[in-house]
Amino acid sequence: MNQDTPRNTPSDESSDDSGIRYVNLYEAEDKIYTRRITGFYQKLRRYTGLPLIAGFILLPWLMIDSRPAILFDLPERKFHVLWTTFWPHDGMYLAWLLIISAFLLFTVTVLVGRVWCGFTCPQTVWTQMFIFVEYFCQGDRNKRIKLDAAPWSLEKVLKKGATFGLWFLIALITALTFIGYFVPIRELIVGLVTLDAHPAAAFWVFFFTAATFINAGFLREQVCKYMCPYARFQAVMYDTDTLTVFYNYVRGEKRGPRKPGDDYKAQGLGDCIDCSWCVQVCPVDIDIREGMQSECIDCGLCVDACNTVMDKMDYPRGLISFTTEDAVENGKTHVLRPRFIGYLLVLLVMVSVFVYNISTRTPLGMELLRDRGVRMYRISGKDVQNVYTLKINNMDGQAHRYAVEVSGDYPFRVQGYKALEVESGEVFTFPMRVAVERKALQDVETQITLTVTSLDDQNLTTQHTTSFIGPPLREY
Repeated sequence: MNQDTPRNTPSDESSDDSGIRYVNLYEAEDKIYTRRITGFYQKLRRYTGLPLIAGFILLPWLMIDSRPAILFDLPERKFHVLWTTFWPHDGMYLAWLLIISAFLLFTVTVLVGRVWCGFTCPQTVWTQMFIFVEYFCQGDRNKRIKLDAAPWSLEKVLKKGATFGLWFLIALITALTFIGYFVPIRELIVGLVTLDAHPAAAFWVFFFTAATFINAGFLREQVCKYMCPYARFQAVMYDTDTLTVFYNYVRGEKRGPRKPGDDYKAQGLGDCIDCSWCVQVCPVDIDIREGMQSECIDCGLCVDACNTVMDKMDYPRGLISFTTEDAVENGKTHVLRPRFIGYLLVLLVMVSVFVYNISTRTPLGMELLRDRGVRMYRISGKDVQNVYTLKINNMDGQAHRYAVEVSGDYPFRVQGYKALEVESGEVFTFPMRVAVERKALQDVETQITLTVTSLDDQNLTTQHTTSFIGPPLREY
């Protein structure tokens, strides 16, 4: 191990001869200083993170039908997602989406491990931005270590101040964007600048600014190690054929330093030169050579670091790589295995059902209630009438006029309804009578079906079935 560069081993960890590691959760851990590295997986992290950041920031500014493309309007209880508006009773779609997301995570984890954590998790992406700011303002790993150890000076104040200033700017943009999914972002920014924003909106902007600043600036690996539940149950989904970051101990052991060109095989050494670069680049400060650990987020930075060292030593790449336990021990990997196939089939079924329900969803709702303030039936001249309260919920993006028709075993007809225009998002409520001639009605109770159809869009229709109550037959 390179003695000039200290390894970030937590001060609260110790071990005995049995290999058991003890962790004192009440002691503070040493700060992690990550080494900057270049390579395939570092570039992959950048190219997966940038589109996610761009999409997150730009979506609240995109307008569709004079409203933000994505807006969770809690006061109005409307969720606008692109061209579709969801209402409170559409909550089952949210439940389905969460379940699908969970099964997608399980499926991906069984196949390729914790790539979500390493490449697309917001905690990882934002931490990566904050670490880049540190590198830009303070320099690489050794320079940051020396700067923190040095006494306070003008140079240290300027570098730390620039770092915290850029951190705050990123955190503020993040908070404004996030709240912009709940409050139109243009109104939010104007309100904050003019001090006219709603106090709740201003509070949440402040809260998420502070949360982002603390999370990505100081907590970082603590979130992955102790707060994120995924690290705790990921091992249940792993098997010997799960693709994840592995150290090839067969090839690497015994470790030891040497110079390029040395006959290290004659010294009984493996390919690992014990340089500790794999530890210095790790954002959660683990040594992958100690085996798979719950803290590992499969970011691949240790792979890039090790490949860089192998190139310098003129050794074959892949001492640390994305591979499987079976591949390391037996040289074989089974991709199509029962667990993965099972997760995949369940996921395909759930996605198919979800897409079908979304595609056939009608943005029109109705509710038909019997008026409990009057008799079960009313006799008016030659007719028997039932009184109902009809609610038409126009969930479309534009106003419509609706026709109401009734059908059943007898010649029912609707009375007291006039086709009025119902605005977008309006719930139109009115009393309505359904009538039938007394001589035509042959049952005390029968079923009727009420159909509501838009006059300008015949595809916009819905039905509701209820009962019609008549007088006893002896009253005819």
